[in-house]
Amino acid sequence: MDVDIWAWVADTQRQLHEAGNTGLAIALGDLPAQVFEGRYAQLDVMAPAVAQQAEALDQPWLEFFARYWHLLSRVGDRHQGAVALGDADALLEFSRRADVKECPSTPAAVEALAVAQANTDGPGYAAERLAALGAALDGTAHDSPAFCGLAVQYVSALLDAGEHQQAVTYHESAVAGRRAADGQVSWELAAMGVRALLAAGRTEEALAELDSAKDFPADDPVSKPHREGVLRALVLATAGRATPALEALPDLDVIGEHPRDWVEWARAVRLLDEVIANTWQLGRVLRQWMGYYETMGVHRGRVELALIAGHLAVGRKGIWQARALADLAEAWTADLRTADGIAERVAELRAAAEAATPLPAPGPQDELVAYFDAADGHNADPERWVGWLAPLSGTDLEATRRHATTISFLGYAPLGADLLWKQIVDSADPAEADPDDVGYLTGVLIEAGQDDRVERFAAMLPAPSRHLALGRLHRARERWEQARDAAAASVEAGAEGEVALEAQRLLAGAAQQLGDNAGGAAILHEIVQSGASEEEDVWRMIVMATAAEDWALVRAGADKLGMEVEGTEGPIEEEWHLVRVVLPVSDGSRREVLSVRTGPATARLLIPQPRGMDYNAGDVIVIDPRPLEPVPEDPQQQESFVIPFAAVSMLRPGGYTSWFFDGAAPSEHDWTEFNELMAERGWPMWVYSDDNYTVTHPTSGERLQGVYGWIAVPPGVEPMELDAVLDDATERWSHPLAWLDLARAAGIEAERHERIIKEYGL
Repeated sequence: MDVDIWAWVADTQRQLHEAGNTGLAIALGDLPAQVFEGRYAQLDVMAPAVAQQAEALDQPWLEFFARYWHLLSRVGDRHQGAVALGDADALLEFSRRADVKECPSTPAAVEALAVAQANTDGPGYAAERLAALGAALDGTAHDSPAFCGLAVQYVSALLDAGEHQQAVTYHESAVAGRRAADGQVSWELAAMGVRALLAAGRTEEALAELDSAKDFPADDPVSKPHREGVLRALVLATAGRATPALEALPDLDVIGEHPRDWVEWARAVRLLDEVIANTWQLGRVLRQWMGYYETMGVHRGRVELALIAGHLAVGRKGIWQARALADLAEAWTADLRTADGIAERVAELRAAAEAATPLPAPGPQDELVAYFDAADGHNADPERWVGWLAPLSGTDLEATRRHATTISFLGYAPLGADLLWKQIVDSADPAEADPDDVGYLTGVLIEAGQDDRVERFAAMLPAPSRHLALGRLHRARERWEQARDAAAASVEAGAEGEVALEAQRLLAGAAQQLGDNAGGAAILHEIVQSGASEEEDVWRMIVMATAAEDWALVRAGADKLGMEVEGTEGPIEEEWHLVRVVLPVSDGSRREVLSVRTGPATARLLIPQPRGMDYNAGDVIVIDPRPLEPVPEDPQQQESFVIPFAAVSMLRPGGYTSWFFDGAAPSEHDWTEFNELMAERGWPMWVYSDDNYTVTHPTSGERLQGVYGWIAVPPGVEPMELDAVLDDATERWSHPLAWLDLARAAGIEAERHERIIKEYGL
């Protein structure tokens, strides 16, 4: 997108502000930042809302802008494939409308579709991509901001078509044309040139190109560091320089958040298999990545990962896993448009697995179950145990249980489901199965996504277990009414023991999800009174009872846990300790708010929030008492650590109203007095600006340290009262603060605040 589109964005924001669409104006400017910063939950809510409002306002360019950035987030870092093809096609059609096609950003629709196709099956869509991108490039000048993005995708398509030398040649001509037009070459275009050189076997040239491009500006500057690290590691590993390649390779916990880079990272790891920690944990992560790709329709990517992971499994003697991955790669090939060379690579993997020597078991076969149970759960290698238990699985129930659940843990739930099904259903009477085995099989079937099989299995069970199995399925799929009905039916059918206990817990959880906290708490209270409860049951009862304001039951739960609370009746409103409450925001994001814990499952927010939020200072929130982060072990870190808890629901709004202030920062003495004044009145205040925020001196033009934030006042404090207090507190400051919205609400000197905003450039 070029300067024209950004100038249009700024002008559109101004128009929206003037028309009173302030929220839409802010959202418009924030969409690109949400993409680059990975705020996808927020973006997935906000972008469609902006597009919908733009359509209602008859602003097609704005609608295109919102739809494009949302699609870019999906096919970019999130690397969606087939699931995004329909939306990419639709955006391209939209860009051709008469009232949209003159928008300078419409070439981005061609680029976005090409990316979605490449994600799905690069070689399979290579010809289509080359045709569409070539047509778009024919009408794009070398100095156009759209040029680099289109050229990147054209080189990528040439590589997927197997035209490696042509890709190098085109990249060189694109860079030369760009520079001749005095345009900057993007880092992404340079990186694609590196990949072309690497594919053409010119490894040292690829490394030199990467070195020369390290300071090039990136279209996605946030992701550049880790993407450059992955590419550098791949080039160095290809050149046989393992040590610097390993140093360049980003850690798994970094790259795990970026699906776009998984295949390239895995290729680098495959080349470094003799120097990396090739562990079962790596294998499990790669299998999880394949699952993500499967969900997103990244057909080629999951085949590539399966083949790479298979060879890594051979390297650590995970022979069963290598065979399973070969089977998966072969099955997934059916989704590819072209499968040239895949069958040969699958055969190569199978041959490597057959040639590998399995690791010896730690003991005699008839004692392996005992050895398994005695193994250190922290240090044991589950991948090896799957191989060792395999000969017993299907013939020995105890071995089958352990084998099936372990193989499912490693990401192969369908295999685990087949093993347990054979043992529990095909080789025995399911109606006589142990409740634990019923639970194992139901859980593995659900994890494998075999819902029909769950229903078939449930039909074979006695009524209490049948309804519970279906309830588990409904809970996993978040069908809460059906989960409630199934759990209730299990209890009514005469469930006993662990079956009855789980059915009651499921019934309580469903009641909570459906808003019946009182009912859910009562069910859990029965479990607590029965003596069969665990500590988690008591905490869940406390949370639900708190939401229902059944304070007697909250006190009973606290007493059960040995917690002391004040009073014998009425709300529990104490002052315990500071906590961080993590609340959902309507735009899909999360927000942490400093709070004080006031009871076993309550906290009062301390920080004023901007207008328009669903909560504010003074609100009492029901929290989940399970910390979201562990308390640090280091005593010094513990001193400054504030525990985060997830918000469950609003218990009692405080009724506070927030008012915005902005301006030049006063002296430290004046600011201290101002803070003390707010604290004395019990009016929460919070500064949202940081040290980088500056304002303009109205006469000299120099930059001054600025400050902005919000003050929250309780019910009964009228705007006129706050205005008077602020006016009195700041009248002797060197520079004035502005509180325009408050002044307008109070009907006092709004013009003065408008002037301050203009003079100081607020």
